[in-house]
Amino acid sequence: MAYGVHRYQSLQNTVKQSFKASGVTKIRNVDQQLAQKKPVSILLMGTDTGALGRTFQGRTDSMMVVTINPKTNKTTITSIPRDTAVNIPGYESQSPAKINAAYAWGQSKTAITTVQKMLNVPIDFYAIINMGGMEKIINEVGGVTLKPTLSFSYGGYTFKKGVTTHMNGKKALAYARMRDDDPLGDYGRQTRQRKVIMALLNKSNSISTLLNQDFVSSLSKQTQTDLTFNDLTALAQNYRAATKHIKTTHLQGTSQTIDAQSMEVASKSELQRVTNFIRKGLSLSHATTGKIAIMTGSDGTTTDGTTTTADSTQNDQNNGGGNF
Repeated sequence: MAYGVHRYQSLQNTVKQSFKASGVTKIRNVDQQLAQKKPVSILLMGTDTGALGRTFQGRTDSMMVVTINPKTNKTTITSIPRDTAVNIPGYESQSPAKINAAYAWGQSKTAITTVQKMLNVPIDFYAIINMGGMEKIINEVGGVTLKPTLSFSYGGYTFKKGVTTHMNGKKALAYARMRDDDPLGDYGRQTRQRKVIMALLNKSNSISTLLNQDFVSSLSKQTQTDLTFNDLTALAQNYRAATKHIKTTHLQGTSQTIDAQSMEVASKSELQRVTNFIRKGLSLSHATTGKIAIMTGSDGTTTDGTTTTADSTQNDQNNGGGNF
């Protein structure tokens, strides 16, 4: 009994090492959401660091909004291209910019605020993991099995289209990171990243396997999150079944050169589609998309979606522009 209590407390203390508050005032009462087993959202960000001994500084290599809904027993994963053109809140003088600059400029607080305002959705939690951390997670669950959607070689590994392949951490990361040889470019890479995450979530033994002291200790240095130990415990106990049924999508833009930079610009209808997708995953009512994205108009020209009226700006500051 005493050993069990000590182990529990040690694990709890270790998880605290990864905790870092975002500095964002939560739009919703997240404790209440979890206590009442209501759907929650997590902004999952990945950095191309860790394996080389680097830190979390820099731009996010990937960004996904994950919703987990225990009421419908469904999970959604929405990729946001790192080159998506936005006006980053608090950094208007440096905007428009690519959305992956949000984290580089203002860390998790700015990244969360940017996503909330761009898509008019609440972000309840965030988690950022570097390359080395993802490799450890995949290895700890015994690897993942995937069926490549195209043939290519990358990072010393060769992948063959349609051939079911079991991958350890390094191989799975190589599969997820390749971009230049994919006909779909970064969109193709996003699809492979989502497939790796889906395969990871579908590992039936992942929760029990991951909650061991040695693993959590090694991983704590390579992850940052505002999920507490109690939050993670609630997710493991009450939200696990929802990760077995996953729907995915991505924000689709068109390549345009803005201020001498190649960016991905989405149409207003595409932004609205993604807003609808995420809000449905959270069982939220319909609301118009956010106001800070750079978007294409009906005539194909680029327009600045930033709201300038006092009422609209205040509404965005209070709740992201929607009913949460």
